[in-house]
Amino acid sequence: MHCVLRNINQRVKDLATRIPHLAIAKELLVQHPHVLFRRTSTQQPHQHLRDFGVPNPSWSQEMMDQFEKFTKMSEDGSWQRIPSYNNSVDSMPVRSKLGYKPRKHQDACLFVRNVATEGRGFEFAMFYNGSERRMVVLLQAGSYLEGMIGFVHGGAVAAILDHTFASCGICAFGILMTANLSVDYKSPIPLGSVVLVESKVEKVEERKIFLSGSVQSTDAQNLHAEATALLIHLDTKTSSHPVTNSN
Repeated sequence: MHCVLRNINQRVKDLATRIPHLAIAKELLVQHPHVLFRRTSTQQPHQHLRDFGVPNPSWSQEMMDQFEKFTKMSEDGSWQRIPSYNNSVDSMPVRSKLGYKPRKHQDACLFVRNVATEGRGFEFAMFYNGSERRMVVLLQAGSYLEGMIGFVHGGAVAAILDHTFASCGICAFGILMTANLSVDYKSPIPLGSVVLVESKVEKVEERKIFLSGSVQSTDAQNLHAEATALLIHLDTKTSSHPVTNSN
């Protein structure tokens, strides 16, 4: 038996040596067993899409309280929770994709959803108000977003702002892209804290969509950042109606 096990072990080592990618993957798994990435839906054709914008065990009580608050506000239809997947194509509302057929990339993963370990990256839920053309994102900042010790990296703040602006614009107007993003940082965000990331459409000039936004504590006592964005509408035929509950 010992001889058989030794032969199997030697064959595995030989295989890893012959195939560099396996050897590299083995080394990465040994050194970083917890740093994994969420696979895209295109890599899981036989599984249902997973909505990451819902509670999981990593959510703090404050995050849960905010989620329940906005969920209750959605009961009368004024607010709507927007599902969030790990592929940007899947995350687009159906109405926004009318007349537009984006192509998925096999190994692509939405940047703000690429950390697989729950609670370590961007933990967020999105709520949209169609009549106000306003988006609120409940964000719990995970430990992998660190910049200065104990605080969220400025690039991570900009990333979630950009995602919030783009999501708001897509829900209101359809397919668009960011042309300009300006962020004024007011105060650092402690890792693990829960903040509200907000965006609102301010004006529209033909294909140009101007939005304003902010990042603040849930009690509105601490303003962490203010921002503005210019988005360009790519599909002029897409309706400018608020999204429906289908996705």
